Amino acid sequence: MKVKKAHLFLIVFLTAAALLIAYAFTFGKSKNGAPGKGKPGKGAWGAAGNTEFSVVTKAVEPETLHGYIVANGEIESQNSVSVYPNVSGKIVSTAVLLGSAVKRGDVIAYVDPSQPGEYYKQSPVYAPIAGSVISTPAKNGTTVSPNTEITRIGDINNLQIVADIPERYVSFLKPGLKALVSVQAYPEEKFAATVKRVSPVVDAASRTKQIILNFDERDSKINAGMFSQIILYTKDYSGAVTVPKSALVTNEDKYFAYVMQGDSTVEKREVSLGEEVDGIVQIVSGLRQGERVVIQGQTSLSNGAKVKDITGAADALNEKYGEKEARGKK
Repeated sequence: MKVKKAHLFLIVFLTAAALLIAYAFTFGKSKNGAPGKGKPGKGAWGAAGNTEFSVVTKAVEPETLHGYIVANGEIESQNSVSVYPNVSGKIVSTAVLLGSAVKRGDVIAYVDPSQPGEYYKQSPVYAPIAGSVISTPAKNGTTVSPNTEITRIGDINNLQIVADIPERYVSFLKPGLKALVSVQAYPEEKFAATVKRVSPVVDAASRTKQIILNFDERDSKINAGMFSQIILYTKDYSGAVTVPKSALVTNEDKYFAYVMQGDSTVEKREVSLGEEVDGIVQIVSGLRQGERVVIQGQTSLSNGAKVKDITGAADALNEKYGEKEARGKK
């Protein structure tokens, strides 16, 4: 029994000694500031102010945000007219093909109004306007009437885009709005256009309002009949500094930004938001022009945290990566 008690006493003594040594070693290093030295962002010493977090920052500046709507449209001739015969009968000949250029008064086709056992002089069909034939003419032998469209003539040198805009955006619509238009044939190119007309009514079935846009410049790449995508700029928002919304942290319904201070610490500051476009948001109060805000690394911070701004190194790395990616696409 005495032997067992001696062993137990020895174990307790050695355990207590080990804990005492560990305690002294830990608090001794903490006092000297050794842990985490030269290793920002590591260690469990944030509460004591010894952690240095690496962050990327951005100087906030006033920026105009351009609100916009994305819509689809059809490209067509500004001036196009359907061609009809004056009499009923059969088409006996056509004088034009798809794409043919015509002048006003040119003969498009001849219609024979004769009935079996009768003979009438062939009736010519004339072009009502100058332009190009933009729909395939009716074939010879086709029976037509004054209500039958033989072909369609349009001015392919002056094109327009017709688009239907959802009702919720009607308050923005007015002549003079600027737009960028893209077509599937040239997806990397953007063609400038301007709203010329806005329908005075909302279509009750589709709940949309139709707008007409004209291209600012002629371009032979654009053809009537093409499908287009439109970025329609509706309103500009200015008069405030902006930041990426992803740079902000939230607490309930409040937004905060971490602002760099002169002693390499950050201040957690509440901000008020304005308009947002494509992830960039206006800051209407809480930030001043020229202040640097943390835009990467903010989720690990707290008020007064010590930071290391690595913005220059991050920009260099992004530039280097971008160059490599560009070379890889060649």
